[in-house]
Amino acid sequence: MTAAQADHARARTQFREMPEGLKLDTPRVEDGAAIWRIARDSKTLDLNSSYSYLLWCRDFAATSVVARGDDGDPVGFITGYIRPDHPQTLVVWQVAVDHAQRGRGLAAALLDGLTARATEEPGIERIETTISPDNTASNRLFTSYAERHGATVEKEVLFDAGLFPDGGHEPEVLYRIGPLTDPAPRS
Repeated sequence: MTAAQADHARARTQFREMPEGLKLDTPRVEDGAAIWRIARDSKTLDLNSSYSYLLWCRDFAATSVVARGDDGDPVGFITGYIRPDHPQTLVVWQVAVDHAQRGRGLAAALLDGLTARATEEPGIERIETTISPDNTASNRLFTSYAERHGATVEKEVLFDAGLFPDGGHEPEVLYRIGPLTDPAPRS
């Protein structure tokens, strides 16, 4: 085994495996309703319109991911997109896991799977996400992701609470995580 192969093997073991009975997949338009329900039932995400989740599954499927149960229905998801003015950055918009699947490491496995796929595309070097200060689970998810992958995390307030027109919204803290490395060898 060469040094490069050994590095690759070590990098692969750092990725979270999908929990038993679940598989990683690209979202389809017909998944939009289930993704909307998972987001709604999370009670932590800002819920977008059901229409927006349908559009997300159509227009941003390549930068998003779902976990499917044995029946093929989504039980968790991550929506993301490439920043138009920073094409080397994948923005993670929302992460949610069905209540029955929580505590199995699914969110981490989804994030690892999505970023592994995203870094296969030349140029993706980092991820960004925003997290409100009271969202402990997301803070832990993204901090542990960075630690697992040997990436740095930079944090700063992106949107102050006063910018939100509906009042009562906490500030959104921007997490910049990178650099990301491509875990898969190129052929």
